[in-house]
Amino acid sequence: MKRMRKIYYIVFVFCSITTLFAQKKATVKDGNSLFQTKSYVKAAAIYEQVAPSKEVLQNLGDCYYYNFQMSNAVRAYKQLFTTFKDSIEKEVYFRFANALKGTKDFEKGDSVMKLYLGYEQNTQRFMKSASRNSVMSYKLEIMSKDKNKGDFGISFYGDKVAFSSTRNAMGKSYGWNEKPYLDLFSATVDDKGQLTNIEPFPDPINTKFHESNATFTPDGRIMYFNRSGDKQVKVGEEMVATIKIFKAEFKDGKWIYATKLPLSNDEYSVEHPCLTKDGKQMYFASDMPGGQGSMDLYVVDIDANGIFGQPRNLGPTINTLHREQFPFISTDGTLYFASDGHQGCGNLDIFMAKKISDTEFDKPVNLGSTINSEMDDFNYIIDEEKNQGYFASNREGDDNLYTFVREPNKLQYLVEGEVRDKKTLALLPGSTVKLYDDKGVLLDEVLVGKDGDFMFNTEPNKKYKIMAFKDFYIPAESEFETSKNGKVYLDLQMKVESYYDAEDIINKKADGTVLIDLENIYFDLDKWNIKPQAAQVLDVLVNLLKKYPYMEIQIGSHTDSRASAMYNLRLSNKRAASALEYLVQNGIERRRLSSVGYGETKPLIICPKNDCTEEEHAANRRCTFMILK
Repeated sequence: MKRMRKIYYIVFVFCSITTLFAQKKATVKDGNSLFQTKSYVKAAAIYEQVAPSKEVLQNLGDCYYYNFQMSNAVRAYKQLFTTFKDSIEKEVYFRFANALKGTKDFEKGDSVMKLYLGYEQNTQRFMKSASRNSVMSYKLEIMSKDKNKGDFGISFYGDKVAFSSTRNAMGKSYGWNEKPYLDLFSATVDDKGQLTNIEPFPDPINTKFHESNATFTPDGRIMYFNRSGDKQVKVGEEMVATIKIFKAEFKDGKWIYATKLPLSNDEYSVEHPCLTKDGKQMYFASDMPGGQGSMDLYVVDIDANGIFGQPRNLGPTINTLHREQFPFISTDGTLYFASDGHQGCGNLDIFMAKKISDTEFDKPVNLGSTINSEMDDFNYIIDEEKNQGYFASNREGDDNLYTFVREPNKLQYLVEGEVRDKKTLALLPGSTVKLYDDKGVLLDEVLVGKDGDFMFNTEPNKKYKIMAFKDFYIPAESEFETSKNGKVYLDLQMKVESYYDAEDIINKKADGTVLIDLENIYFDLDKWNIKPQAAQVLDVLVNLLKKYPYMEIQIGSHTDSRASAMYNLRLSNKRAASALEYLVQNGIERRRLSSVGYGETKPLIICPKNDCTEEEHAANRRCTFMILK
């Protein structure tokens, strides 16, 4: 099932599967039956043999996607989108985008994700920024020379670690991936970060089903862990074997009493338990009803008698429409977890969030592109005092465990960002970004290229202001300061709003010109002085120009066609200049204004000379106010 795909790692092996239906011709119905029971390897083998309908291509892509075979998933999804694009379900866009990112085709993945999200992402730029912005940097080592054992689900176990693996597994394979069932193991970690003295947990911990993700009370005498259900049940339209949390006790030198927690349910999964340092709370992931998305994070209290309270959802700051899994709560209360719903490198990324209250955390922060990759990265645990920990990733194919040492990131006095339209979030190449000091002195400016990016070098212990400018947009500004300690790399999203989005009286015409729509200004016959009615209209313009001090306009004056062309041109020039002078007299800088007289050359209504009605002549006599920048 989708929600379980991270618990069981997959590598496709077709050499024996393709003979499954050798006695008869494979049919779509055969494939669908296997797909419904989540026998994805066998289902994919059949789908590869039948005609590529929309259903076949989508299911084939999903079989590969849920088994992390991203190149094959991209192949199937690409054919699906080429042939049936107009009728594809929205969530398939999400999977296709992540499959593309899983093959490191970030540009195409971002373009497909835009169709899903409705706004642009730049994954490579985001991850570069996340790494620079990270408080810590990381050095990694893989923990086993054998990279095909499906190791993950690591946790601290006294002076040892516990983890999940398919190593030494015997018996039947799991239909999802045709790999052995998972068991729990303990091990020590040597000074090179390698797993040694590996021992399986005995009965009643390990069974013929999946066991994974153990967590232990501070005294080490109680273990909570995951076990898969012993049968599939129908939930909605799906057949699922839900994942449950079990409890075992260590007595007289052995583990006993593996019992299912009351949190567990046949209708939904509860997985990836993690106890707080005092053992009084458990964090876990679940797709129970009432959550934010497909898999959410929860916390539940445990009283002195081991009785569990009511689970509490961690809320929309942490949980998204997609998967949040593998929570770890460190000794200082920081939450680490994996998510494919928050922006990251693609697929599951690891995030951290500082605790504010019992179920409230700060906005999650991506740990950057050393810890995170284009594939699934998850199961992060950390010893805060030693700055050393572990996590799992399938970046090299199978699930593998990694050890890391973290250290403070080197300070970089750098500000980088991009300019976007506030409404559409589209990148705005051609924008100008300026850097000022705290006294308003211009230090540097750049013209933004096609990627919408800008970057400035800054100095420590100083205050700065950045402003972004774009023709027909209200300038955006942001103030920041650098310091000796803490985060000094700053990533800014400069979102500028167009004048025509901000003001109802400003409109963008079909030809691209941007006009301020005001009431018409009336002049006496053959006159150009500003009458009281005209002054009221121009006062609206004065207020608008004062509101937007970087706006520049052109005043255009038009006449009717009842005098000579030369006379009308001179008259219109005088009227436009008169309106400009009124604005200057009322506090608008002359450099922001220009005027032009068009005479009778641009009528709104074209009619033979002296054959217009009075209303048509009146419509042609007008002033226009065009925004230049």
